Amino acid sequence: MIDTCANPDDAGVAAAAACAGADVVRKMYGQQLSRIDKGAGDFATAADVQAEKAILGVIRAARPDVAVLGEEGGQQGAAAAVRQWLVDPLCGTLNYAVGNMLVAVNVALRNGAAAVADPFSGEVFCTDGETAWVRHEGVDAPLAPTPATRLVDVNLDPPFPNAPGFRAVDLLTHPGFVERFRPRVVSTTLALAWVAAGKRAAYATDGEDLCGSVHFAAGIAVCRGAGCVVTGINGAPIGEASRGLVVAADAETHDLLMSMIRSRS
Repeated sequence: MIDTCANPDDAGVAAAAACAGADVVRKMYGQQLSRIDKGAGDFATAADVQAEKAILGVIRAARPDVAVLGEEGGQQGAAAAVRQWLVDPLCGTLNYAVGNMLVAVNVALRNGAAAVADPFSGEVFCTDGETAWVRHEGVDAPLAPTPATRLVDVNLDPPFPNAPGFRAVDLLTHPGFVERFRPRVVSTTLALAWVAAGKRAAYATDGEDLCGSVHFAAGIAVCRGAGCVVTGINGAPIGEASRGLVVAADAETHDLLMSMIRSRS
């Protein structure tokens, strides 16, 4: 069993940091929280801010000299640093603010280890950059993606930088999608970890370079470590040349979704 929260390696740091953020999110749930307006309908809550502080406390204690990009605190340290931690302390803020428990805490070392914590199930999805596992109630188990559920999460939140060529809502009306899959919309990147864990068959979203995003980096890393198929909506490997994100439990599911996306484009 891998003791991810005790080992002083990068995966251990990521898991411990995500656990610390998740503790804050769970404890503050249901409180009347002040909102911090971020413009364009986006906002943070006091839970976002406090969770990020807890996460940074763990990272700074273990890795005092590394750069960090936080959803709330912004860039700390050199933006071009080789080792940079990406932190989204509460992915699904709107869900959380209205009493919905579908949220995630994301911590990732760029191009390395990462962890996604579910504050309410107690699951922590981890990767060391090569393999991936889930910790629940002190027990670690390998992640095993499978398309068996036939459930596909589609992110419908704006912006839509690749419209009209790609609109996630169009995918839901594709005859082949309706025949083969069942849509879900959770509005949090916890859905990425669910693909890695076999709870979802796939996930699709619009966007730009998501590999370097504080929202998506941890989930992408966990999916890669679990052996999922990960590309952009244009089929390109995730990176500067890719657009959006399609993650599938296996190649067959990925190919099916890509054929539907291309037919709509």
